Amino acid sequence: MKKEFYLLLLIIATAFTVTAQEQKKEEVCYNPNLVKDTSKKSIKSMAVAVIHGDSIKINYHSPGVRKRIIWGGLVPYGEVWVTGAHDATTLEIGKAFVVGGKEIPAGKYAIFTIPGKSEWTVIINKQWKQHLATEYDEKDDVVRLKIKPKKNTHTERLQYFITDKKTGKTTIDVVWEKLKISFDIILKP
Repeated sequence: MKKEFYLLLLIIATAFTVTAQEQKKEEVCYNPNLVKDTSKKSIKSMAVAVIHGDSIKINYHSPGVRKRIIWGGLVPYGEVWVTGAHDATTLEIGKAFVVGGKEIPAGKYAIFTIPGKSEWTVIINKQWKQHLATEYDEKDDVVRLKIKPKKNTHTERLQYFITDKKTGKTTIDVVWEKLKISFDIILKP
């Protein structure tokens, strides 16, 4: 009887340990630049906003600069990038929205970019479940926008921001290293 009790106790303890480890892996950081940066890994991050009662979520992995050359180095110019690390960055909106004059149905999409020295292309793509840009296919693009990057103060970890402009427009900013790109979305009523 004692052996069975200890075996049951061991099974329960193992289950709790595995569950705790899985939870830790899935933790999401809402401001990766406030985290003490002790890891060389990209931090699983999320930007969330509620605009007019509807949520907008951006899931991404936040890499750090770590004294590396980012633009034209780690992130090459002229190539499709997941605009984060690991899996494609996802944009999830619960109602139809407009980007660059194009109406897009509610749902989950991937955000890709093609960085350039003086101009970037922001891409919203139907295939959100992708690893890096290895499965990216231009035929699945919903919309492409040309954006001019702006200089910004140094930001160690890539971060997304969602800002309600109170004018009917919502701005999505991507900030990393010493650059910022921004584009607007409009939620449909």
